Amino acid sequence: MFRVNANYAELSGGYLFSEISRRVAVWKSGHPDGDLIRLGIGDVTLPLAEPVVTALRTAADEMGRPETFRGYGPEQGYGFLISAIIEHDYRARGVELDPDEVFVSDGSKCDVANIQELFAADSTVLIGDPVYPVYRDSNLMAGRGAFLRYLPFTAGNGFSPEPPEEPADLIYLCSPNNPTGTVLSRAALTRWVEYAREHGSVILFDAAYEAYIRDPELPHSIYEIPEAKEVAIEFRSFSKTAGFTGVRCAWCVVPRELPGGLNRMWQRRQTTKFNGVSYVVQRAARAVYSEAGRRAVAAQVSYYMDNAEIIRRGLSEAGFTVYGGVHAPYIWWKLPEGVESMPFFDRLLECCQVVGTPGIGFGHCGEGCFRLTAFGDRERTREAVGRIVERLRW
Repeated sequence: MFRVNANYAELSGGYLFSEISRRVAVWKSGHPDGDLIRLGIGDVTLPLAEPVVTALRTAADEMGRPETFRGYGPEQGYGFLISAIIEHDYRARGVELDPDEVFVSDGSKCDVANIQELFAADSTVLIGDPVYPVYRDSNLMAGRGAFLRYLPFTAGNGFSPEPPEEPADLIYLCSPNNPTGTVLSRAALTRWVEYAREHGSVILFDAAYEAYIRDPELPHSIYEIPEAKEVAIEFRSFSKTAGFTGVRCAWCVVPRELPGGLNRMWQRRQTTKFNGVSYVVQRAARAVYSEAGRRAVAAQVSYYMDNAEIIRRGLSEAGFTVYGGVHAPYIWWKLPEGVESMPFFDRLLECCQVVGTPGIGFGHCGEGCFRLTAFGDRERTREAVGRIVERLRW
């Protein structure tokens, strides 16, 4: 008789955002006329930029003509997109990459979950707390529950803890961070690269929100740190940068300098388990790098960051402590002492009809905090803050 993967029993009852959706659905069934404002799941709301839509239409038309139709594409990605990624996202910041080090995919969520397949089952894994749940859950599914180590990223250490004394094989870092909205400095990333070089570790660096960094001195890529290509794999996405959450396109960088043949292994993994991102979507992603595309995407990022400032300022002026929202589209709201985040989710939903994300869903160190997203409509964002300030009583 077949046996199921027992590691799934180590997971919590439901994926965080699925649980939020379930609770909201229950609330709506009892309040069919309720006017909800969603600041919970980090999904974009602005439509795709016109240059991207034009590229989608053009590529779709090409697929309808015999002379320009395309079937299977290269699993690693089309050269026209990879070359644009290298030129605009890396070479422009002083980082040189070869085309065979860049792998186009259908989302960073997939990449950060799948990358753990390259490593031994007993690899020790260092994960920040609070953390994007996929890092933790994908390793639990792989049977590494006994090898997970957690490192607090809290206000007490400025959301930038020192590397631990004990070694770790794999290190997940996310900057700008989801959920705290904070960012690691160049000095902090340098310490992590030095730690990885000393201990023979691999850093799995999630930079999905790098487009939101406003300080030109802050690094957008871990490869801006010397020798980082010897110890780090980087993940990037068009989802939050260019609104591709419903289109699906991302990439990761696996440098050839990494030991153990990781570049070759990832190439083998992708060619075995992945057929590549569609030609139409990759043409749309390429349009992001056109002059008009860059202007349009920058305007969208600015729109969301203005929303973040509205949330930050409104909550701060009301006397609340908030973090993030300066270099990332997330605001990390510190709840009053003794207030637990999951009951607060229900309270905020009931009294303000505003949906956020309870911090406990991101890890034990997230308890007592609450994440709000700036990926919303401008006027609805203002209204949500107004409801919170006017209706919420402790």
